Amino acid sequence: MTLAPTIQKYILHWGEMGTRWGVNRTVAQIHALLFLVNRPLHAEEIAETLTVARSNVSNSLKELQSWGLVRVTHLAGDRRDHFLALQDVWEIFRVIVEERKKREIDPTLTVLRECAQEADSDPALEDATKVKMDQVLAFMEMLTTAYGDTRHLPPATLQRLLTMGGKMAQLMGSEKKKP
Repeated sequence: MTLAPTIQKYILHWGEMGTRWGVNRTVAQIHALLFLVNRPLHAEEIAETLTVARSNVSNSLKELQSWGLVRVTHLAGDRRDHFLALQDVWEIFRVIVEERKKREIDPTLTVLRECAQEADSDPALEDATKVKMDQVLAFMEMLTTAYGDTRHLPPATLQRLLTMGGKMAQLMGSEKKKP
């Protein structure tokens, strides 16, 4: 498959951004390819298009499936698995945030809560250190609560909420003073 130059640029950049977000470059590039093409692709076609090893494609597709970003589909007359990416940007965002929360935030909160509990009986811990640990825990719990409050909102409501950000800050009195 020959890709338009703009699609190639998009896929390459998505791979670069993936590495900055802690995602394997090939995983991110495959996700971008499957998101941008308008039909299901089989693994060999993905490998040829991106010029990556078939084994790398296979592992990357498994990773994308484990995240819920890609699913397998079958085409009449073709016994191979074909792959489709989620197409709704809001759903992609929701899935990524939920998975990152599950894989990163939840385990961190567990350890922070354990540390807060253990800090009460740790005589070697300075009070100032305990305060800092409590502040981080409170901050992380606040973010998790805010996420829980908004995660089931419809995309249109989330979009309105996000576009209101600056107006909400002004309403709450946190507008920066102009020189």
